[in-house]
Amino acid sequence: MTSPGRPVRLGLFLFATGYHPAGWRLPEAEAAGATSPAFLHRIAQTVERAKFDYFFLGDGLATSADMQYRYPSQMARLEPFTMMGSIAAATRRVGLVVTANTTYSEPYNVARMLASLDYLSAGRIAWNVVTGADGRAAANFGREEHWATDQRYDRAEEFITVVRQLWGSWEDGALRWDKSTGEFVAGDKVHAIGHQGQSFSVSGPLNVPRPPQGWPPLVQAGTSGRSRDLAARFADIVFTAQPTVGQAQEFRSDIRARARALGRDPDQIAVMPGLVPIVGETQADAERLYDRMNALVVGDDRSALFGVAGAKLGEHPFEGPLPAGDGWPDQGHALAEYVELAEASIGRRVTSVRELCEFYTASGRGHRLVVGGTARVADLIQEWHGTGAADGFNICPAYLPGGLDRFVELVVPELQRRGIFRRDYEGPTFRAILGLPRPD
Repeated sequence: MTSPGRPVRLGLFLFATGYHPAGWRLPEAEAAGATSPAFLHRIAQTVERAKFDYFFLGDGLATSADMQYRYPSQMARLEPFTMMGSIAAATRRVGLVVTANTTYSEPYNVARMLASLDYLSAGRIAWNVVTGADGRAAANFGREEHWATDQRYDRAEEFITVVRQLWGSWEDGALRWDKSTGEFVAGDKVHAIGHQGQSFSVSGPLNVPRPPQGWPPLVQAGTSGRSRDLAARFADIVFTAQPTVGQAQEFRSDIRARARALGRDPDQIAVMPGLVPIVGETQADAERLYDRMNALVVGDDRSALFGVAGAKLGEHPFEGPLPAGDGWPDQGHALAEYVELAEASIGRRVTSVRELCEFYTASGRGHRLVVGGTARVADLIQEWHGTGAADGFNICPAYLPGGLDRFVELVVPELQRRGIFRRDYEGPTFRAILGLPRPD
């Protein structure tokens, strides 16, 4: 169980066109939000007004036109550091999570940009560490292939270590600005780091003084063994995609056990699964919205679903019923479990091949989908939080801005009424919001 009185944490995981691949086609949705400063400011200000922990934008280093029907939100988006400078100026309290890829970046540049944004945001920045999941990025950086897992994670561990050394190359109080003596800086408080490692040689010091937070919080995502080790060693927030409460409990318990073995306090690590809430004033209202988006999908995901579910659904009519019992070929039990998940997520029976494919399309990145009225969505959040499956959630609205507005207007007040979500921020910095001490 989670600690008594420990609040639910909420972050916005921004998919500017919406998490649902056809969400942007709704008449009330914004299709061009990814490159609109006014839209991005509106979304960030909405989550700040709702007292979310953070506003977060992922990143990718490759794209192609064939992504438009399944991953339109991944196709085109602003460079995250540039965008977060604008968001920082448009907000005052909410935490801001910016993504930097350790496989295709250099520690000095990343340390400098993050420290600068920490000053510009008055201590509200965090770093989402990624090693890259899209092999096509290699060709954009003069490489013949995307590195294997171990090579990427070896580099990432050294990368994070160097960045933190650079942030510590200025001691607190190093800047003197003494007009009477002419001493601008205390020379004995600014240090070269002299790092010589497997991947990097960095002299230092950084040319930005120590960030307001000391170290901006670190965010990390992934489910592999190496990813979990990295999260347990360094992360303050762990993103994850877990569709069931049991899987989420296992993941969170594993991260906490690994952190404890490394001498860290696991209560200072927030595990945040993704949640796709399709919220209505009633269950029927939410289901109508879900059906409207599904009707706008171009094509279908039958071929992808067949591989995931482990059953040859292609042999059955798309509009026909799901095969029953022993009629399911091979691994039928996997399909039965997937149908159970779909019904629990949508809140109604799933009886046709089409309905199951629609669910796969709506939740295709593995995050938990919930379709329902206020109480149903709040119940799921409270259950996962109360049973140790999650410290909070990355909210992934199916479309914007309405999908976020509905969650903020209907669900957030209910969570506050139940006493499990804050009514105001705990402090001025992101570390204060997370309850983390400023590192020495």
